Amino acid sequence: MRTLVIGDIHGGLNALVQLLNRIALSETDRLIFLGDYVDGWSESAQVIEFLIRLSQKQECIFIKGNHDAWCQEWLEKDVINDIWFLHGGKSTIESYQNIDISEKEKHLKFFNQMKDYFVDENNNLFIHAGFSSMHGPEKEHYQTNFSWDRTLWEMALIMDKRIKKDSNLYPKKVITF
Repeated sequence: MRTLVIGDIHGGLNALVQLLNRIALSETDRLIFLGDYVDGWSESAQVIEFLIRLSQKQECIFIKGNHDAWCQEWLEKDVINDIWFLHGGKSTIESYQNIDISEKEKHLKFFNQMKDYFVDENNNLFIHAGFSSMHGPEKEHYQTNFSWDRTLWEMALIMDKRIKKDSNLYPKKVITF
């Protein structure tokens, strides 16, 4: 069994299909998706539908990203977050224009079932962003940290002496005057 990890699809259905074809997916493979299924490309609703169908024949674990949390809020409450709208939400809303209410409800159920994180049988952690509790993700007080907090990544960069300070892995600093 292979475990394959895929992140940040951002409404790119064609790219996802091409990737799955290229990796020669087998029935015994486990797919772990790290979130941000929507926003960006124009096929967000179609990506969600594809993932729902895929999970019916394939072991899939879906972790929620920050864009997914915004989309979920919109599907639940018909609330358009201004920041979300400007960062891909507009294309997601447009992808749902011809989707009927029962399909939207099915998609909302999919969002509601996403995990904040996943720990596999080898104690590997899979998460969209991070957590701030020093006692592990299960002790996290703020659920939004799972999809937003980058402290875990920043700490790993600082602690791993193999990574040079000028590495592309480090976030770029923006200096404004």
